[in-house]
Amino acid sequence: MSKVANVTITEKDDGLRLDRWFKENYPHISFGQLQKLLRTGQVRLNGKRVKTNARIEEGQVVRVPPIGQEVVAAPAKKPKKVNKGDWDYIRSLVIHEDDDLMVLNKPSGLAVQGGTKTAHHVDGMLGALGQGDDRPKLVHRLDRDTSGCLLVAKTRQAASKLGAVFRTRSARKIYWALTYGVPRPHQGEISCFIAKGDGPTQVRPVQGNVGEIVQVVKPGTPGAQHSHSYYSVIEQAGQKLAWVSLKPVTGRTHQLRVHMAELGTPILGDPKYFNLPDFEPIEGLTDRLHLHARRLVIPHPRGGTLDVTAPLPAHMQKSWASLDFDAQRYDVEQEVE
Repeated sequence: MSKVANVTITEKDDGLRLDRWFKENYPHISFGQLQKLLRTGQVRLNGKRVKTNARIEEGQVVRVPPIGQEVVAAPAKKPKKVNKGDWDYIRSLVIHEDDDLMVLNKPSGLAVQGGTKTAHHVDGMLGALGQGDDRPKLVHRLDRDTSGCLLVAKTRQAASKLGAVFRTRSARKIYWALTYGVPRPHQGEISCFIAKGDGPTQVRPVQGNVGEIVQVVKPGTPGAQHSHSYYSVIEQAGQKLAWVSLKPVTGRTHQLRVHMAELGTPILGDPKYFNLPDFEPIEGLTDRLHLHARRLVIPHPRGGTLDVTAPLPAHMQKSWASLDFDAQRYDVEQEVE
């Protein structure tokens, strides 16, 4: 490149990080070289200095200085063969879809992302729906054993806008849970600091290999994060079980599960945080986690509001029927202010 180029950002790249844009369009420029060009003001966005992690927008102009080498097109990658089984399975989970996004009703037991000894997960299966820019992108996560609304962006622009919604806590999420014991008072909030690993806490994880756990800790503890949730008892079966609506304000790992256990009313079937010594299995109820991401209300990337409700998974439907709880009778409108 022998002279300065002023490149206008198109809709395709709206919401992309500047360093990613350079990597895709000028692959011969290393990240270190780009940082130097930015520090010296040779690369600018709309005439202003900018950092590598800046998000670019359609219509903005990137100043690209003479770099001394013509752009070399990256070799086209051979498309991967579509896994028809994954395609069919993901499509079977869709409860809402439009041009920008889709909402899946994730089943309990299915991991959202891969990890140690986790080969089968939602993120991996999304590759069957598209590749490259057309590959759907996860916007948030749910625990493996938590079922319900999982938001997936279908475009890069939607992923950027929806990611901002969750970062700014503009998403309203409502979970339903079945707790052992009835929370007191029937409505309230939990605000505490939690951290991964061992530490003093009222939450006692079950015995055995349960993997990563989260503990309630004192403020200032290394790794501590503030967590905040609201809860409300919808119905109860005597003093033993309660159908609870949960609204997380923050989005910490295992937050709702730890909060309910900290109240002394752990979520039924929780393999990590349910450890009541006097508990006896209840007839008609399974030992699977009874936590469901029931409803998601967010600003839609194109304007207006997206409001999606996910039906209960089979094991929770069975428990609700056994306890004579009627999910259809409850007015979900009252859950969102």
